[in-house]
Amino acid sequence: MNDSRCGNIDMGCKPVVVDIERFTKSNQNYRTALWTGEHLQVTLMCIPAGGDIGAEVHCDTDQFLCVESGCALAVTGSCRNQMNCRRKVTGGCAVIIPAGTWHNLVNIGNTPLKVYSIYAPPHHPFGTVQRTKKDAQCAGR
Repeated sequence: MNDSRCGNIDMGCKPVVVDIERFTKSNQNYRTALWTGEHLQVTLMCIPAGGDIGAEVHCDTDQFLCVESGCALAVTGSCRNQMNCRRKVTGGCAVIIPAGTWHNLVNIGNTPLKVYSIYAPPHHPFGTVQRTKKDAQCAGR
């Protein structure tokens, strides 16, 4: 077990110990898969000021989002047009999203929003690295 690999290399399916705060804060990509296993995935995200993840729903995947730095608005709801639950989140806050819940995370701060996300089961292909949101949209995720 180690934490010597950089955030551009998916470390799954081996046991690892990582400084998740350091990895998350140093990630410059929109999305980087840090660890992908059979039942769980950890990704790192960097959302620019004024940017967002985009309204989305994962029908078969629960998601845990943890803000390490920055300021965001977490928006959730039962359907795309009824995302009425809104909460401001900052470093150390987590947003837990059950499968089937529409959600978005909007960077309302002046600095990049640094987030790690846990998906169960995995949502992105092993080794996913998407430099920008546009890259993610082109990949269909």
